Amino acid sequence: MDIKQLIYLCNLEREKHFGRAAQISFVSQPTLSMRLKNLEKELDLSLINRGNNFEGFTPEGHRVLSWAREIVSVYEGLKLEVASLKQGLSGTLRIGVMPQCSISLAALLKGIGEEHSGLDYRVSEVSADRLIEDLASHSVDIGIGFFEFSTLNELRFQLFPLHDGGVDLVYNPQHFPQLEQFAQLNAQQVAELPLCLSEPSRYFRRYLDNFFRSSGLELRPILESSSIFQLMQGVFVGLGCALVPRGHLIDEMSPSLKRCSLNITPMTRHAALVVAQAGRATPLAQHFFGAASQWLAKRDVDITNI
Repeated sequence: MDIKQLIYLCNLEREKHFGRAAQISFVSQPTLSMRLKNLEKELDLSLINRGNNFEGFTPEGHRVLSWAREIVSVYEGLKLEVASLKQGLSGTLRIGVMPQCSISLAALLKGIGEEHSGLDYRVSEVSADRLIEDLASHSVDIGIGFFEFSTLNELRFQLFPLHDGGVDLVYNPQHFPQLEQFAQLNAQQVAELPLCLSEPSRYFRRYLDNFFRSSGLELRPILESSSIFQLMQGVFVGLGCALVPRGHLIDEMSPSLKRCSLNITPMTRHAALVVAQAGRATPLAQHFFGAASQWLAKRDVDITNI
């Protein structure tokens, strides 16, 4: 058994396709398949359900996979540690982020990058449940999303709460001039508008749907997408308006759009920056968490003083 076999196994879980797993592993598909078969022979276990295509992992495969994730994470952490010893704070940080969180990730990375220019980032958008799993299995170094703090405390994650500014309705005044007279809207007013919303499976969308249903109302999405870019294009051309967490968008990117707040009850979950417990987080992740916490704390002070 060697580390590459375990990396191939983790990549197969990630891609759920032999060809794509081979591609991100920088080997041919026959090589990847052969190495995984050799691993099965060495362990004397069937790990993968094979048909014409990848058909998932066997129960034994899932148990081996949980160990593989841990070992690969430690291996990646070791490489980062060695790199940091040679070059100072540098390397690639893996960030898992829930769509439509109450912060602009790009602004955070830019703020930290001004003092730590050696950092690179690999960002993936994941669901709420998947983000907890990825943090626990060390598939990502940092998580940003909406969490139940009691769960994070039970799992002994370190967290920094993010400022909750509420929810805004974003609109193009050329297409919805009647909204310019309002600084805040109520649920009834929003329910009468055509909307561009994230998919119903997203946590922020579920939060919106639950709030409106509890008020005896239904939202009218004319456009649903997992892509924030597509949603904001829909807002720009006047298909509808968008509901977003305040702080999620950078206003200067869309100067033609305006916003007004929605009178809505707070979420039951809370936005936070999360990393593994001290001692289990990689040195790079721990340093980033410290730098990010300082940047966020200063930002929150600036917001309070506005």
